[in-house]
Amino acid sequence: VYFELVSPEKLLMSTQASMVVIPGTEGDFGILAGHTDIISNIRVGIVDVYADEVIDKRVFVSGGVAEVSEDRCTILADEAILLEEIDKKTAEGRLSEAQKILDESKDEAARVTAERQVVIAQSLLDAVTD
Repeated sequence: VYFELVSPEKLLMSTQASMVVIPGTEGDFGILAGHTDIISNIRVGIVDVYADEVIDKRVFVSGGVAEVSEDRCTILADEAILLEEIDKKTAEGRLSEAQKILDESKDEAARVTAERQVVIAQSLLDAVTD
């Protein structure tokens, strides 16, 4: 299956894959060539990109949408980070900063946004320490 992963900043990945495993809102799902057409929201988690039955790349996503057709899978991610490009210290710093913003949030809207950022940062830290 041809796989593309796009974030607001750039096209992060464009490659042929034997399978892609996506963190769907109802659970992880795998995409192989010949998959039926679907559009699905995705949750915070890890996208595993397989080459020859082995995970070739792992990408952290903070949510988004996956669009699948018979020969193509495209993810439009809210945010995407190749796990090989981030370390534990950076993830810990992001979590600390998100927690600080949450602690300083005064109104409900800011608090909700800050709470989501804490969840994303904690998930990223969990991903790099697994």
